[in-house]
Amino acid sequence: MSGQLLIGDVFRAAARGVPQRVAAALGARQITFGELDRVSDQLAHSMVAVGVGHGDRIVTWSVTHLDLCALFAAAAKVGAVFAPASGLLSKDEARQLITLARPALLAVDPARRQPGSELAAEFGIPLVVLGEWDLDQATSDFVSPAALDERDPHVVFFTSGSTGAPKGVVLSHRTNYLRTHPGSQLEERGPTVCMFPQFHMGSWTIAMQSWQAQNAVVFVDKADAITLCDAIVRWQATHFNAIPAVWWRILDHLTTRHDEPLASLRIADSGTSATPPELLEAIRQALPGTLRRVFYGSTEGGLVTYLRDEQMDARPGSCGVPQHTSEVRLDAETGELQVRGALLFDGYFDNPEATAAAFTDDGYFCTGDLAAADADGFLSIIGRANDVIRTGGEGVAPAEVERVLATHPAVADVAVVGLPDASWGEVVCAVIVAAGDRPPTLDELTAHCNQHLASFKQPRRLHVVDEIPRTPATNQIQRRLILERLTS
Repeated sequence: MSGQLLIGDVFRAAARGVPQRVAAALGARQITFGELDRVSDQLAHSMVAVGVGHGDRIVTWSVTHLDLCALFAAAAKVGAVFAPASGLLSKDEARQLITLARPALLAVDPARRQPGSELAAEFGIPLVVLGEWDLDQATSDFVSPAALDERDPHVVFFTSGSTGAPKGVVLSHRTNYLRTHPGSQLEERGPTVCMFPQFHMGSWTIAMQSWQAQNAVVFVDKADAITLCDAIVRWQATHFNAIPAVWWRILDHLTTRHDEPLASLRIADSGTSATPPELLEAIRQALPGTLRRVFYGSTEGGLVTYLRDEQMDARPGSCGVPQHTSEVRLDAETGELQVRGALLFDGYFDNPEATAAAFTDDGYFCTGDLAAADADGFLSIIGRANDVIRTGGEGVAPAEVERVLATHPAVADVAVVGLPDASWGEVVCAVIVAAGDRPPTLDELTAHCNQHLASFKQPRRLHVVDEIPRTPATNQIQRRLILERLTS
């Protein structure tokens, strides 16, 4: 052990303590802590052999895949930086992230072998296909570089700003360790089912919470109600965290079953910018044996606030109070929520301007969320300070979607806004001026977007108008005016 808060040591400790216990599962496949430690050691040796070293980036372009767990652990041991990209991204979108990250290695799932090969050749870097690596079974335990420090970057999660240009949120070993540490006593808990895809910060945070507690995380290849419920039943999971839209799917599915498929659950978590009170009540009715919790946080901020089960009835719509790791305040002029503390990210990768812009002079991170506080300090998120649409836990830049929709021949002008939605938080809505007599349909616009945008960025609503309201001087879209018209 290094004496520092290093992620690689989490896997070494679990392999010593519970080597036969399942660490991760997906479908019919599973891997124990002993196997995960051994395979990640072998992968670490292989990485070094192809030139990946301390401080280098590894970009993954993949759907959820069990072998990403070993790659995640191996990168931590080498001191390389794990940078996951969604398998839903187009080749052009993946190229944009690779350009930003400048990786020393690209890893893809088998479905992305061909475009991955083309991108690897284009950037002159090695390619690894998940599950098809050639491991040296004779290699010894991997020893991490002596220079590896807990403040070194451990992961980069890609996120979009208001223009759609990606930014890389950097988390150090120390930050990721502190965000997921269970305390000095490893109290027994059961498996956790994870609904988040593996390009998402939530997926690896939930996984690290389980691995630090030396318990299993169960991944799924799709977040539909049947798959999730079956996984909870099969693994007798005790913990489950889902965004409101997924919870609604599960609750609807449970009405068709007469057994108690989720009887093992003890913790039912949710959290986005706002969790509907009616959802929390529905969870209580359907799962009376669970403790409900609501969290507010972000990739950059980590856990910021927490609303307890017994507080929910008296604080409808609240996301709770700040935790011991967070110090918060509201900007006196704008009402923007600002936070500082030990769990903050370590800056945006290779983007000092964006990093500086994200913080105040006294070290508070500007969340971009507008909030209100009651007399007891309970916070509620009431809006966004910029135009980024938050849908199902993902950020969508309207300008990026507008650029694609504007190339459709039947679109003369376009604006993209986020419409409030009880399940998704917001949904992407395209507001268009038609170029001819027949406006395009929503299906036609979606088909047009398929080659250029990930599915969560594509419009789910369509409104046809005579004119897009814009500012006279600068021609900027007046999104608030559009929202007032659509929601009044």
